[in-house]
Amino acid sequence: MEGEDEVSLREQHFHSQVRESTICFLLFAVLYIVSYFIIIRYKRKADEQEDEDAIVNRISLFLSTFTLAVSAGAVLLLPFSIISNEILLSFPQNYYIQWLNGSLIHGLWNLASLFSNLCLFVLMPFAFFFLESEGFAGLKKGIRARILETLVMLILLALLILGIVWVASALIDNDAASMESLYDLWEFYLPYLYSCISLMGCLLLLLCTPVGLSRMFTVMGQLLVKPTILEDLDEQIYIITLEEEALQRRLNGLSSSVEYSIMELEQELENVKTLKTKLERRKKASAWERNLVYPAVMVLLLIETSISVLLVACNILCLLVDETAMPKGTRGPGIGNASLSTFGFVGAALEIILIFYLMVSSVVGFYSLRFFGNFTPKKDDTTMTKIIGNCVSILVLSSALPVMSRTLGLHKLHLSNAPRDSETTKPSANGHQKTL
Repeated sequence: MEGEDEVSLREQHFHSQVRESTICFLLFAVLYIVSYFIIIRYKRKADEQEDEDAIVNRISLFLSTFTLAVSAGAVLLLPFSIISNEILLSFPQNYYIQWLNGSLIHGLWNLASLFSNLCLFVLMPFAFFFLESEGFAGLKKGIRARILETLVMLILLALLILGIVWVASALIDNDAASMESLYDLWEFYLPYLYSCISLMGCLLLLLCTPVGLSRMFTVMGQLLVKPTILEDLDEQIYIITLEEEALQRRLNGLSSSVEYSIMELEQELENVKTLKTKLERRKKASAWERNLVYPAVMVLLLIETSISVLLVACNILCLLVDETAMPKGTRGPGIGNASLSTFGFVGAALEIILIFYLMVSSVVGFYSLRFFGNFTPKKDDTTMTKIIGNCVSILVLSSALPVMSRTLGLHKLHLSNAPRDSETTKPSANGHQKTL
């Protein structure tokens, strides 16, 4: 009987592992397909040749798509952990949701941690150097020569980073234990290096999020149709049409030798056409879209921003007054054992909305900063180098989102509950695992 029980337990463990692997693969496949279409939408079409550069661009495209999919998965894990806990609380004995357990979510968090490190330290540097490589002088040109140059550049970059961290550790904490820990590459060095990058991501989020919260109203105002109050759209369209025709006549009358004036007129004509398109869109919009959707969205943004600021202010006051409110990474009761919000499912839904709003605001704020303004992707006109930079930036922001959300008090327990059910994990310096 004991042998049969042992075999039964092994079979259950095997089937559980197969089920979790299948679910993880399907989820990642969906994220990869969506990420691929997003990148294709912005990728410059002129980069599509049929030679050696086309193969290099295709490989870099696949690596960038993989990184963007990992970033999306890291962002979605927070809401997925919250909603999984509430579903298990609502239907604890339901046969059809038994696959949704702590082991699955723990595995998803571990995969997000592993793939984030892999993308940040291996795939994205490889994609960038591979895209910029030409092969060493004196060697036969081709893919092999470019791969060889890329690998050499990666090794030199790794040695450079190792040396910088080793020197910094020697200057800050010059003892035998800290120096020996740097030799432990897998258990200490890589998690420590990733925690530094996660810290920079948190600082970047703290810089971008306030800017994004203020810019969200402007961005939504550009996307939506504003109400027409005391405006005559027909008259504005008529004036813009006359101006467009005047610019077109001036452009046709200039000689080709005056290149500077032609470029200025073409830019001005493009701006006039854009303004005319916006006015025509406002004219074609229905009364419901003009008078109801725009005010409703603006009120919703105002409410979300106010709730976010209020939660952050309350959490800061709690941290100043109560020392026990500090996020110390204590172990929670486990997924499916307790609600993550005082208000139950409604409170969990509110937390999910605020987390998405926080991430969207941080991305909007990131592209609104003057230093990163040139990173903004353009439809059908974004080079692969810029796509790689965007993917790395979004990966850093998504990796720091759990830590900053925990610190600002936008959620309380799901980071400590979601990754584990009954097992204990080692603390890691990863931005996701650090808060467990």
